[in-house]
Amino acid sequence: MRIAVPDLVSNSYFPAVAAVELGFFKEHEIDMELEMVSPVGRAMRALRDGDIDFVAGPAHPTLSAFPGWEGAKLLAALSRHTFWLLVMRSNLEIEPGDVEAIRGLRIGAAPGPDAALRRLLVEAGVDPEADVSLAPVPGSDAAGVSFGIHAAQALRDGIIDGFWANAMGAEVAVQSGIGKVLLDPRRGLGPAAARHYTFAALVTTDRLIEDSPATAGGAVRAVVAAQKALQSDPSRAAEVGRRLFPADEAELIEDLIRRDAPYYSAEISPDTVASLNEFCRNLGLLDGDVAYEQVVAGRFAHLWSEG
Repeated sequence: MRIAVPDLVSNSYFPAVAAVELGFFKEHEIDMELEMVSPVGRAMRALRDGDIDFVAGPAHPTLSAFPGWEGAKLLAALSRHTFWLLVMRSNLEIEPGDVEAIRGLRIGAAPGPDAALRRLLVEAGVDPEADVSLAPVPGSDAAGVSFGIHAAQALRDGIIDGFWANAMGAEVAVQSGIGKVLLDPRRGLGPAAARHYTFAALVTTDRLIEDSPATAGGAVRAVVAAQKALQSDPSRAAEVGRRLFPADEAELIEDLIRRDAPYYSAEISPDTVASLNEFCRNLGLLDGDVAYEQVVAGRFAHLWSEG
């Protein structure tokens, strides 16, 4: 079995990464290989085409490869709420939470995650096409590049004025003194609605669920076990970081996971799906309403609180 993440040197999808590296998939008799496939739309297409078996990524780009939620399901949440942050140059005279302050500036954002920032800007009265320059960071599409770390370097180099990325990239920028956090929707910094746009999820195909329900259930159990292990002992994140991350980022991951741990829950509620679908309709990714059961593999819901 193969699981893809769209960004590896990151906290965003860490429960899935930890489930591989700490042996929780093996405990549930799944031989799982971890791969970075970026951007997330490419990962979803690889899932659709059968090149990989699972994606650990944001929920909404599933629709880029599975229109109308046909052919794929969310198995579990990796963590709750919109998880990207907007980081700006530290020498800009802007106050945290002030969305208007980014008018006229250059913002880097990866395809997929950028949809959340674009919607946030629209709802705040800022035109993401006319009022800001919002685009991928040059070079971020190269093989093996982790967006947040690359964006932090681009901020340092003066290529961009800010970036929308994971907390690892944000932490690198903040600790080095080159950046400061302007928006963090998950923690209430920014428009309230943005907190509920999307979330990190474990995604697979209807085909795998039907052909191998034991594998799908085992994957859910592995992720839940990783979430609980990281909540009870965030220092285990450092073990994973030392294996997979550059040295500087490996030193940061434990503290980031300690902060994220309160958001670790595999549950996907009907309200969460309603907010996700509304976000997707606003983006033009979804037409009409779609039933909860079409989005979520509810047959595994009893596993979300297991243990």
